[in-house]
Amino acid sequence: MTVSVNSAALSGIDAILITIETRVCTGVSYFIVGLPGEAVKESLFRVESALSSCGFDMPRQKILISLAPAGIRKEGAVFDLPIALSILAASGQLQPEQMDGVLFTAELSLSGKLRPVKGALSVAIEARKAGFKTLVIPKENADEAAMVKDLAVFGLATLNGVVDFLRDPTSLVPTAIATREMFAQDQQLYNADFADVHGQENVKRALEIMAAGSHNGLMIGPPGTGKTMLATRLPGILPPLTLQEALETTRIYSVAGKLDCTGLMSHRPFRAPHHTASDISLVGGGSVPMPGEISLAHNGVLFMDELPEFKRRVLEVLRQPLEERQVAISRANFSANFPANFILLAALNPCPCGYFRHPDRRCTCTAQAIRSYISKISGPLLDRIDLHITVQPVQSGSKNMTERSAAVRQRVIAARAVQLKRAGISNAQMNTAMVRQFCALGKTEQELLNQAMVQHKLSARSYDRILKMARTIADLADSNSIDLAHLAEAIHLRQLDKDYLSK
Repeated sequence: MTVSVNSAALSGIDAILITIETRVCTGVSYFIVGLPGEAVKESLFRVESALSSCGFDMPRQKILISLAPAGIRKEGAVFDLPIALSILAASGQLQPEQMDGVLFTAELSLSGKLRPVKGALSVAIEARKAGFKTLVIPKENADEAAMVKDLAVFGLATLNGVVDFLRDPTSLVPTAIATREMFAQDQQLYNADFADVHGQENVKRALEIMAAGSHNGLMIGPPGTGKTMLATRLPGILPPLTLQEALETTRIYSVAGKLDCTGLMSHRPFRAPHHTASDISLVGGGSVPMPGEISLAHNGVLFMDELPEFKRRVLEVLRQPLEERQVAISRANFSANFPANFILLAALNPCPCGYFRHPDRRCTCTAQAIRSYISKISGPLLDRIDLHITVQPVQSGSKNMTERSAAVRQRVIAARAVQLKRAGISNAQMNTAMVRQFCALGKTEQELLNQAMVQHKLSARSYDRILKMARTIADLADSNSIDLAHLAEAIHLRQLDKDYLSK
């Protein structure tokens, strides 16, 4: 007798349906086919112990388990529960029809307890899309999966509990979560506020432009000037997450096993990897493809402090995600795509000792050492960063304008609303055709931009990025057209890095 049980596996941040077919026949051996990974091959040992601990019999016959589709490699312990149920049904200890229309996913302990799994939200989304009405999942994952509407989610704690539920489905009530209400309540303002930063009004202005247009930025300045303090306040002036953005971000963190809440994530992520991070930890991948820091920063901010200290290879993997806003991972046995629509904010010292051109401290670096330090950042990567901001030391006793992040955030929200109404996306995401359509210049403005292109030897990519920044500055000023002042500020923000580091 062959029995089929439905489950799911992760591919990137999406889930794919897996059918587990089990046949018990004459013989004494166990087989799992269908490209199982090591954790899947070991599942029969966990299943045998769990069945025995819960009072069921493990058939002492030949058990053949097929995971379909056979051409997709299966990883992880998420198939323990459906494998156990399929064995019970194939050996007559459970009725196969009791599992019709139900999708199962859980890891089993040796005692028969259900252990939580990664990607429960993605599994629930795929289950509803495929027409399943019921999802059985570990109790710890129930609230996460229950955010998907029109799907009855039952979070259970043990294998015995699952079997009892299948025999009497009316004995339990599905988990219910008021997703929208919880999401609205959790969207609180950030604790870190711009008002805490004394001085640095030019940097705050640049960060406002970054947030309004979703532009990337680079801060250059000596130690102790507040670069990190300013960076941590950038998420607080970004527009609130939409429900769709929150859903995408939550799915990524769920797949990565880093979800520390029971509902949707309500704040934009802020990721700050250490400069010793590897390229895989940044971009994602591994034997079992997992999202890296780039994808964990999706819909938020990726802050890279001490940028030249990162390995050159690590920095170069940023180039493709910055352009395409997604990460494509290809290996011999699999391929996966992870979203990566983030704002990159990087920071660096102007030289190895950190005090090049400092007003009060003497730099001890040679000209060659400074050039070598800065050259670690390639031209193509620097070209993909829109704003280049000089951060100067704050003089003691300098006055603080004390504008709070909430006030800046309202201007950013208003500017983003204009952009969404105009093109449906933020200014930084506009393609070339959109730039030509929405960033048209007058004669005087065009002459200024042409002059800047020649004088500073800018690339064609820089040309478009200056226009996008100028459009954002105009949106903040509630201007329909890009004026000379808007364009001049955009050019100024684009050129500070070259002027600063060429001395």
